Amino acid sequence: MKAMTLTDYGPDAPFAEAEMPRPAAGPGQVLVRVAATSVNTIDTMIRAMGTDLPLSPALPAVLGMDFAGTIEAVGDRVEGFAVGDEVYGCAGGLADLQGALAEFIPADARLVAHKPRTLSMREAAALPLVGITAWEGLDRAGVAAGNKVLVQGGAGGVGHVAVQLARHRGADVVATGTGDDQRAAVEGYGAAFADFRAETPEDIAAAHTGGRGFDVVFDTVGGANLTGSFEAAALNAHVVTTVALLELDLTPAHFRGLSLHVVFMLLPMLHDVGRETHGRILADLARLVDAGAVAPLLDAERFTMAQVGEAHARLGSGRALGKVVVEA
Repeated sequence: MKAMTLTDYGPDAPFAEAEMPRPAAGPGQVLVRVAATSVNTIDTMIRAMGTDLPLSPALPAVLGMDFAGTIEAVGDRVEGFAVGDEVYGCAGGLADLQGALAEFIPADARLVAHKPRTLSMREAAALPLVGITAWEGLDRAGVAAGNKVLVQGGAGGVGHVAVQLARHRGADVVATGTGDDQRAAVEGYGAAFADFRAETPEDIAAAHTGGRGFDVVFDTVGGANLTGSFEAAALNAHVVTTVALLELDLTPAHFRGLSLHVVFMLLPMLHDVGRETHGRILADLARLVDAGAVAPLLDAERFTMAQVGEAHARLGSGRALGKVVVEA
């Protein structure tokens, strides 16, 4: 099979097309012909940092975690899937798991679900990593009807799904962003928009909660923004973050009695613990998509497998609105 590989790590390390042996579907696996894969921030981090990250694959590396495609073969001990099924998942591109930047990916069937019927392959490939992350974060915080929820980065990959899922649960949602395009995306999901360039977290809490603060703050931005998330939270509230790679003074969290939840959705892939949970979330997410409750936001730029380097650059530029997707 053909695959786009890295033979070196670094921010500008080139992807090169290579011929590799076509993998087989081992026990517990399905072999998927890849139709599309999306680019996530963790993909660009692995490419740039290489062995400085403990989850980077050995070289030559085939990256790409998300995928949508069609099952070509089913391994032993797999139930619920058949050749020809259209599926989606997040199942490779790190450690010893081959990624989706290839014609075929051998995927643990526990990490896979039937793709939403109402989505194209390109659209479905945008959802797995961000959808699972958003779902896990909202579950950790116990988001329910009547909660006031602030999503930091509401037009981003995880953020735009978190906004929609929180709205589906009956929460009153505010999401941060900047610019007319991000405002339109957030308001299109039924959330209120707050421009982080014009308003501080305290301003946003004052405007939307009467100064009480939000029951849940879902931070997809990280860095100094996490301290701002503490400032926007109510007493005894929940703060969820997907980007906790920093040293941080937790004093503000202490004096508000906050619960901090760090979501790192790659753990089941890395440690083979609880992988079936991801498959269940994807199946539930597909049902919500087909019911019209969730829709992926895709960047307008389109890329082929041979253009994966350009796709990485597009994500890194900060100009993308929604998920960047690479099509086979």
